[in-house]
Amino acid sequence: MKQATKALHAGYTKDSQKTMSVPIYMSTAFDFGSADFAASSFNLEQGTDNVYTRVGNPTNAILERRFAEVEGGSGALAVASGMGAIFYAILNITDAGDNIVVSNQLYGGTVTLFTQTLKRLGIESRSFDVHETAKVEELIDENTKCIFFESISNPSIDVPNFDELIHIANRHQLLTIVDNTVATPILCQPLLLGADVVVHSASKYTTGQGTAIGGLIVERKELSQKIKDNPRYPHFNTPETSYHGLVFADSVVSPILFTFRARMILLRDTGAVLSPFNAWLFIQGLETLSLRVKEHSKNALAVARWLEKQEVVKQVNYPLLKSDRSYKNASKYLTKGASGLVSFEVENVEIAKQILDKVELFSIVANIGDSKSIINHSASTTHQQLSKEELEKAGVPEGLIRLSIGLEDSEDLIEDLKVALS
Repeated sequence: MKQATKALHAGYTKDSQKTMSVPIYMSTAFDFGSADFAASSFNLEQGTDNVYTRVGNPTNAILERRFAEVEGGSGALAVASGMGAIFYAILNITDAGDNIVVSNQLYGGTVTLFTQTLKRLGIESRSFDVHETAKVEELIDENTKCIFFESISNPSIDVPNFDELIHIANRHQLLTIVDNTVATPILCQPLLLGADVVVHSASKYTTGQGTAIGGLIVERKELSQKIKDNPRYPHFNTPETSYHGLVFADSVVSPILFTFRARMILLRDTGAVLSPFNAWLFIQGLETLSLRVKEHSKNALAVARWLEKQEVVKQVNYPLLKSDRSYKNASKYLTKGASGLVSFEVENVEIAKQILDKVELFSIVANIGDSKSIINHSASTTHQQLSKEELEKAGVPEGLIRLSIGLEDSEDLIEDLKVALS
C-alpha cells in the first residue's frame, strides 16, 4: 500500500461494532479472565496488549501500528511527548559513563536535555555540525552509543547528509537516531535510508491543529539483528534483573526489540504514557497528513522566495531555495517538499520583536506544524536556555525569526509579512 492509504487503514480491523472511526478505549486496566493469564501477562508471555494502559492500550496500539507503517518501520512506541520519545530512545541504550554524538543544529529543548539532564545522569553529548560530517568520526569511542540528528533542523532548517552519517554509524556498529518531526514520514523516511530509530513530536504536523501533546519512537525492521549480539548494547543481550534474568534479545521474536524494551522498562518505570484520547487525535491527524504537509511545503516555499527579495532580511533559511546551504541535500532527500518551517534573519533582536508585534495573521506561539501560521523569536523563547556559544553552533543568531507556515493562502501570509517588515 502507498503511504496515504496506510495512513487511513493500517493497524485497525473494524471491531465487533464495525465502527469506521477507531474506538477510544478509555480504560486503565483490562480483565485477564484467569489468574494464570494474569501471571503470564506480567511475565511478558502475552505481549503488551491489554495489560495496563501505562504500557499498552488498544487505541494507542492502533496508532503505533499505523505510524510504524507510514514511517516504514517494524514497530513503534507512543509516549506522552516528543521530548519523552527522545529521552526514552537515548536511555534505552545508555548508562552513566556513555556518550552520544549529536548534531549542533537541534531544537532548544533537545539541546538542554542532552547538555543538562543527561549530563547529570552521567551521559555525555559530543556535538558536530551537520555540514562537517568528516569530523564526526573523531568524536566516536568505545563508549559511544549513537549518532543523533534532525532530518530538518528546528529552527536553522538544515538538512544533513543522511548517507554519510549512516555510513559512519554502521562502520562503528552504532545506532543512528533521527528526529523526523519537521519533515514527517510523508516528506522523508529515514528508516528507508538506513537509519535505525526515528523519533517524533506528534504534537506538530501529525495532529495539524495543535490539539494534543505526544511523541513516537519507531524502529527499523533490521535493528533487532543489529543490536542482538552487539556488545555496545548490553541492555538487550544481557540478563534483565527486574524480569528475573530475562534476556530481551532471546525473548522478543518479532522485529520490535528496541521499542519493546523501552515499553517494558522505561515506560513501566517512568510512566510517560500517552492518553488514549490523544492517541485518537493523532490517528485522526494521520488521515490527512499527506495532504496537509504538501500544502504546508508549497506555501512555505512561496513565502521563502518572497522573503529572499526583502532588503531588511539578511538571510533566509529554507532548503529548497537554491541559495540555501542545504539545497544539495534537500534536493536528494526531500523530493516531495521541505515542510512548513522557514526562518529568516534580520539585523538585531529589536527589529525581530517589532516584526513579531506587527503581524496579524501570524500568531506568536512556541508550537510548529499547526494549520494556522505561527511566528516566533527563537533566541528569546525555545532556545533561551542556550549560551551565546550554543546559539551560534545551533545556527540561531539573535535576529532569527522562525515561521511555521500554515494552510492559509500564501498571498495573504506574504501581505501580512509585507506590512510587518515595512
